[in-house]
Amino acid sequence: MSYIKDLRKYVGHNPILTAGVVLFVFNDKDEVLMQLRTDYNQYGFPGGAMELGESFEEVARRELKEETNLDIIDLEMVKVLSGKDTYREYPNGDKLYDITAIFVVKKYSGELRVNDNESKKLEWFNVSNLPSNMTEHTKNYLEKYGDILGDALKMYKGVNK
Repeated sequence: MSYIKDLRKYVGHNPILTAGVVLFVFNDKDEVLMQLRTDYNQYGFPGGAMELGESFEEVARRELKEETNLDIIDLEMVKVLSGKDTYREYPNGDKLYDITAIFVVKKYSGELRVNDNESKKLEWFNVSNLPSNMTEHTKNYLEKYGDILGDALKMYKGVNK
């Protein structure tokens, strides 16, 4: 996150526009991977912000490796989110609007483990029984953008089932 940290030196906590990814990773039980985040102490999906010069796919690969130790073999974009519904404020006061590319990770390899200081733990959840203590922006896009998680699960199952 060096680009955003550098930018924050100039703009402080004022709103900025960022780009990033959210990754829906499923296992063979059709459960989705979520991380208990250290910044919010709430659940969200793996993902993160784009660095200068990166593509959305490169961000997806880097973030999943950093946060879960998993390597992406195949992924597909589900949707791109933007606009006023992507506004969020971090516990430290940083404000932003995000252009978020949602991906389903169709195939991956590696041993799942917490691999950075952004996650307290990683857990698999049934898509119909997600944790109640999710970050506000995670709840927001799950509620406002239709059955985005269900659409991603269908995309995943189309390849692996």
